[in-house]
Amino acid sequence: MTYQQTIADADTAIATFGQHWDGIEAEPAARMRLQNRFHTGLDIARYTARIMRADMAAYDADPAKYTQSLGCWHGFIGQQKLIAIKKHFGTTKGRYLYLSGWMVAALRSEFGPLPDQSMHEKTSVPALIAELYTFLKQADARELGGMFRDLDKARGLGNAVEAQRIQHAIDHYETHVVPIVADIDAGFGNAEATYLLAKKFIEAGACCIQIENQVSDEKQCGHQDGKVTVPHEDFIAKIRAVRYAFLEMGVDDGIIVARTDSLGAGLTKQIAYTREAGDIGDQYNAFLDCDPVDTVGHGEVLISRNGALMRPKRLASNLFQFRPGTGEDRVVLDCISSLQNGADLLWIETEKPHIGQIAGMVNRIRAVVPHAKLVYNNSPSFNWTLNFRHQVFDAWSGEGRDVSAYDRARLMSADYDATELGIEADRRIQTFQRDAAREAGIFHHLITLPTYHTAALSTDNLAKGYFGDAGMLAYVEGVQRREIREGLACVRHQNMAGSDVGDDHKEYFAGDAALKAGGAHNTMNQFAA
Repeated sequence: MTYQQTIADADTAIATFGQHWDGIEAEPAARMRLQNRFHTGLDIARYTARIMRADMAAYDADPAKYTQSLGCWHGFIGQQKLIAIKKHFGTTKGRYLYLSGWMVAALRSEFGPLPDQSMHEKTSVPALIAELYTFLKQADARELGGMFRDLDKARGLGNAVEAQRIQHAIDHYETHVVPIVADIDAGFGNAEATYLLAKKFIEAGACCIQIENQVSDEKQCGHQDGKVTVPHEDFIAKIRAVRYAFLEMGVDDGIIVARTDSLGAGLTKQIAYTREAGDIGDQYNAFLDCDPVDTVGHGEVLISRNGALMRPKRLASNLFQFRPGTGEDRVVLDCISSLQNGADLLWIETEKPHIGQIAGMVNRIRAVVPHAKLVYNNSPSFNWTLNFRHQVFDAWSGEGRDVSAYDRARLMSADYDATELGIEADRRIQTFQRDAAREAGIFHHLITLPTYHTAALSTDNLAKGYFGDAGMLAYVEGVQRREIREGLACVRHQNMAGSDVGDDHKEYFAGDAALKAGGAHNTMNQFAA
């Protein structure tokens, strides 16, 4: 709806119901409507689901059109990310939010910092989804408020051309609200618990929910040891629970990301129920590490395999062990069964960022499900520098190139930064996402924990200088001066926090009697130039 149409609608409402609404005007009401176009989280979930579905279709037609996100642990972080994207690229298209359960556990729990083991309050996740979208909506209100003030200024100067240009920009305004991929861990309980929590996610605005095939009460970070998976039917029940939650909430095109941790998980908590040879339970059990049975001991668990009794290897923890070397086969089966039972996208947790490894599994999956697509974790748990230097070293060695100038055990050393190998490794890191989207079916690239690390790094740098010899210059030179010269809107922090939007409202509500914060004596005016 255009600016003028929104004003006309507000004018109609006032004319219909506002016989005694002295001082209520259509244009301020229209502006407030445009600044708050999303009234509920469900409005956001429906809007962003359509965007994500369109992006998935675009990727199917052209793998160069992959999407990206960065994990955000606070609404302000997500807001600044989207403001930066609009500033640098002019559009938010193809850029999403990612919400990591790891960061919620580490940074948002009332218990304090926790490991990624689903011990944090599960309602803290939908609370963060709602917080992220509150901050993105505020970014809209702030930016549009500036455009409205510019429009008033152009009108006041009698500059009709400039006023028309600004109004056109308002009519075609692009919101900061984008899709979110939200981590529900392993569902925080059984399928019913998963369904109830998924509804909270969706009510908060999530159009895309990521769920993993680990045992909920044994859950580990995907990059740590001790992971335990569940049989496929248990996981499929949770996928269905999420799908029913989307359908119940009226987000029919909501997206489910099915994550498998099987590549690094060597254990299962239970033996799958099987009805007949070759069914999904039997295929799961076929990966169990078993010994032939000669004698039966007290309390032993046995299974039948090809007519013979076998003893699955059971640990003291009462967990059963998979055969070594079966991880990729289990991943492929996990992914196919998930896509055939309601999932839209896949997530394969890997131990290294290796395109050939990922593509090998995806090609096997696509032989059964041709349009299978991945969400991939470009994880900070990988040592990217070392991994890619190893990949280049090994590739060159395999090609017969002379690598005698390089010590493979020392490739992380800064001594190699400017070498041919170091430069080639960096080039491969730079093109990794584009190459993996083309060769390995990756639709969405994300970094789970980047803003955790950037917060630590920037704070370390400031603390080193400020509490050292640089003193106040550490802040001025390292932060404020850069904000000014690099055009960060946040340098005017009062404006970013909503002071100007509040002043607009005061003027709407009190007219000439409004006591506004943005007057001549506001020190933020020092940053106007």
